[in-house]
Formats: sequence, structure tokens, C-alpha cells
Amino acid sequence: MCGLLGLVCPSELDADAARSAVDAALRCQRHRGPDESGTWADRGVIFGFNRLSIVDIAHSHQPLHWGPVDAPNRYTILFNGEVYNYLELRADLKREFNLKFATDGEAEAMVAAYHFYGPEVVKRFRGMFAFLIWDSHRQTLFGARDPFGIKPLFYASGPGGMAFASEKKSLLALGRTLGMSPRLDKTALQHYMVLQYVPEPETMHDTVRRIESGTSFTVTPDGTMTMNRYFDPIFRPLGVSQYESGRLHSDIAAVMRDSVAKHMRADVTVGSFLSGGIDSTAIAALAKQHNPDLITFTTGFERQGYSEVDVAAESAAAIGVKHVVRTVSPQEVMETLPLIIWYLDDPVADPALVPLWFIAREARQYVKVVLSGEGADELFGGYTIYREPLSLAAFEKVPGALRKAMGNLSTKLPEGKRGKDLLRRGALTLEERYYGNARIFRDDQIKRVLRTFTPGIGHMDVTAPHYRASRDWDPVTRMQHVDLFTWLRGDILVKADKVTMANSLELRVPFLDTEVFKVASRIPLEEKITKETTKYALRAAMRDIVPAHVLNRRKLGFPVPVRHWLREELYEWAVGIIRDSATDPFLDKAAILEMLEEHRRNEIDHSRRLWALLVFMIWYGIFVEGRIRPQVPEPHYPVRL
Repeated sequence: MCGLLGLVCPSELDADAARSAVDAALRCQRHRGPDESGTWADRGVIFGFNRLSIVDIAHSHQPLHWGPVDAPNRYTILFNGEVYNYLELRADLKREFNLKFATDGEAEAMVAAYHFYGPEVVKRFRGMFAFLIWDSHRQTLFGARDPFGIKPLFYASGPGGMAFASEKKSLLALGRTLGMSPRLDKTALQHYMVLQYVPEPETMHDTVRRIESGTSFTVTPDGTMTMNRYFDPIFRPLGVSQYESGRLHSDIAAVMRDSVAKHMRADVTVGSFLSGGIDSTAIAALAKQHNPDLITFTTGFERQGYSEVDVAAESAAAIGVKHVVRTVSPQEVMETLPLIIWYLDDPVADPALVPLWFIAREARQYVKVVLSGEGADELFGGYTIYREPLSLAAFEKVPGALRKAMGNLSTKLPEGKRGKDLLRRGALTLEERYYGNARIFRDDQIKRVLRTFTPGIGHMDVTAPHYRASRDWDPVTRMQHVDLFTWLRGDILVKADKVTMANSLELRVPFLDTEVFKVASRIPLEEKITKETTKYALRAAMRDIVPAHVLNRRKLGFPVPVRHWLREELYEWAVGIIRDSATDPFLDKAAILEMLEEHRRNEIDHSRRLWALLVFMIWYGIFVEGRIRPQVPEPHYPVRL
């Protein structure tokens, strides 16, 4: 797990100045790879790398050079992530081409495989990755991002060239070299207000974009960039009669055992996050089979009802692992949030990233790699909202005009009135109402606070292509499909990568594996959602693996008491952020303060909307105003083992 930075630049560019700029920009992401750094330059390209040594620690330094016998060092690779089937890949290359390797790691196998198999090689890689390969003979750059978007890859271009990086802040630091002047993207801001994250490929800066998940690309000598989607997560659910349940459950258990086994490959100690749900518990239980000394980590808050510490501790005892708990106070949240947002690059208004940051920091004192349960809900049908098509089925039988009237009636009901949201959502089609797990601001609510609100910009700009691609599927599977392209890669995986790498900790997600997806994509609807539970097939498959008290427990994750904090401990802090912010061109601060008072008086629960606004204001203070300057610590992790 590392941080990469690549600049493809015109040959007439001042090479010394450009390399100096790359060196400086590389330091912005030193936390991603504190073990060693290196830069390399050739005609038309400069590569920089920060390494977090996980596999083949003594070798596999990057940038890594490779070439066939007749053209040694033809290729240079930068690689962030893990390819878990690299041993099998190396064996194939040795058998087919009689290759000998100078290292024992993944990067050399990847670049050699690219030489022999071409761009389609990305379909052979099983893992999480973002990489760049420079071909000095053809003067071309080839790169790709993993199928689900676990690892990030940003890019920007200007008269000074085209640059790619693991973190956006490195590209912003290269702004002068590239000749670009980033500005706040108003469309991205409006999307953020609705979704609580900036959807791919956008970022909050108009000149910086993201390579999308499951996409490869080529940059030719004339600067032309072409992209290719090499992975589409297509669900093909079988009917119950086509797939015997017992076989399905055994297939799920088998592929999860295999995935966790491969995700345990490392030359350093691997631990596991553990909450109170089935996903992380299953991962930890399977990991324990490979590491008898496994350590698990969880976090919680002192407020009752907002902690899974007790359940996680019970699970850890049942599995038989050492368990570490980190409790977070409201004071720590106020003090640390600006630093967390600096690491994020773009605002993400998911409160769960706060406890995740603290437990990542704690875990890094014991291990260098952790496993986690992200992706299980999207693949196996785990979110409670996936049951909504069942609860709204009656509305589908109502004539269109009457449904519209019901929607109009919902607007006349007071905010917070029971049944208001049911009527509103029942009057809408699936495409209109569902855009992921976070629903922050509706249009009528955005207009109250967003001065730059533009009618016509909405969630369907983001979701429409994915609904078109899934038009013949059942509603639940369509929701899963949309989430893979929106909620998962925009929120879940962003916070997972950013806050763990902020602490130089590698996070691995065994559920998000292409082999696991092959099995999950065939699960019949009846084996996902029932009247009693979600993720039915996964729960059945894990019956002999996870403790009984977790098997059918409702998912909580790492709940955060933001609703209470904004009425109590964080109220004055929130007032100060709002008043000090220079976001007046975009936000109506008087309206936001009024929302805060309504929330404090317990009239309307504005907590998630207020949190989204506060996170954006802090982000703006850091990346636009430059007024907020978090003290970024040097990577230092005393190991407690």
C-alpha cells in the first residue's frame, strides 16, 4: 500500500524544476508510504513513489524497472495496492515464458504480465490496485484502477502535461507546473449536498478528476488519453429452482475462505477490524484460521446506544482473538476533524469516518495491515433499505395521477410528521427515489441554504446510466448495482482508504473480490431479502463460522451520536465553524444557523444535513481559504507488540 505520483510532460519543460515540483508534491502523501520514497525521470515522464512495505520488504522498490532480454528497463511501473494472486501470476509467467524474476513481489510480475498479455492483463489481476506503466520505447503511459474502486487514482492536465496521483492534494501542489488553476466545482458541491460525497469521476475541484473504478487508460505521445471500462459488475441472479440453496451456501463459504486466505498474504502482521455485525465477524473468524494470534480492533463512544464495543468483545472472545478497544470523546472529534478532512482531499459527510480514523490510528500501533468487511452489503443485499420495494409494492398498483396526488399531499405535511416520507417516496419511481444509502438534502431543503442551487442538477445525473444498464433486473438487484457505482465507491471505500492510509495502515476488503462477486452475482432475490432479514444467503453460509449471537444481528457498523452532540457538546463548536466560514458565496449562513437552532430545540432532526455543511465548511477553510491549517504529524508508529 503506497502513494504514487506520475507526471507526463512536454520534453521542453524544465526537467529540474519539474522534478523538484514532483518531489514537493510527493511529500503531501508521505503518510501513504513512510517506509521509503523515490523519484525517477526519463524523457517526457517523472515518477515518484512513497512506499508502505508489505510484501517483499527488502526488494520491490519503486519506481520499478523491467524489460525483456532484448530491451531491459523498457518499462517502469508505479503500483499502489495489492494483487493477491501474484504468486499464481508469477507461476504462469514462469511456465509460459520461462521468466526469471529479480524480486519476490507483485510489481515485477504485473509489468511482465503487461508486456506479454497487453492491456487486457488487468482482467487477470485479483486485488485492489491503481498503477501506472511507462513504456519508454513507445513513449506511452498505461494505467488502471481496480474493479470496485478500492484504491484511488486522481488525474489533472494542463499546458505543462498530465499528472496522476493517489491523492488529490499532490495534484493541487503541481498546479503551477501543470499550468492549471483549480476552482470549486459548483455541480460537485450540489451533488455532495444530496449524496454526502462527491460522485466519480468528479472532485470538488473542477480541474481534477478521478479514474473510475474498473477502468484502464492509455496516454499516447501526443497527449491523447483513451479510457476503457474493463469490468462491469453484472448481476445475473438465478431462480431458486436453478440453484439449490445448500450448494449456494457452500459456494459462498468456499469462496470467502479462499478470498480471506489470499488477503492474508503479507510479510507483516495482519489484524482485523471488528464491529458487532456479521460482515467483520465473518472476516475475523476466517482470518483467525490463518493467524492464531490475530488481533481485532473496535471503537465506540461513551454515550449509551452508540457503541458496539460489548458485542464486538463478546465476538472476539468467541472467536478466540486478542481484542483492542478505542473509545472516542466529543472533544477529540472537535480537535481532530480538520486533520481528518485534510487527509480526505474532498469532503465526505459520513460521521462513521471519525471513529474509523481513531481505530485505524490505534491499530497501527499493533499491525501494518487490517482486514475489514466493506462490500458485503452491496454484494449480498445487506442494507435495510433494500427491503423498501417490498414495503412500497402497494404503491406500484396505484394509478399515476393518484400517486402524483399522494406526492403533493406529502409536501403539505409538516416536517417530521409520521407518514410524510412514506407518501413522498411511494409517489416516486425507483429511479426517482433511490440514489444510495445517504439521503441528505432534498431539493426543497437545498434551496434553503445553497445560494448556487441550479435546477436540473440532481442525483439522476449520477444514477441514470446505471439504471439504464439494469433496466431488466428486479428492483433490489438494481439498487445493489447503483450502490456499487455510487455509495460504495463514493463513500464507503473513500473513507476506508483515506483514514487508514492517513495512519499508514493498509486496509484489505475480502468481500470486494472478483471471485466473490461471481458467486454473489448469482444469488436469487429470495436468498438476499426476506421479510425477516437481509443477506440471508450470507448468513446461512456463515452459520458454522460466526458466533450465534452475531448471525442475525442488525447491522450498526460504527454508529456516531452526531444528533446528540450537535444539541449538546458540539453546539458551540458548530456555531463557531459556521460564523467563521467564508463560504458566503455558496451558502446562506443565517439559514444554517437557524437550522442549528431548530435542531437544538429538538423541533427537526437536522443532524446529518448540519454535519454535511460543517464538513464542507471545514474543507473550504483548508483547501480554498487556507485559513485552517491542520498540524499534519510525521508518520510515527511505536509498535506495542
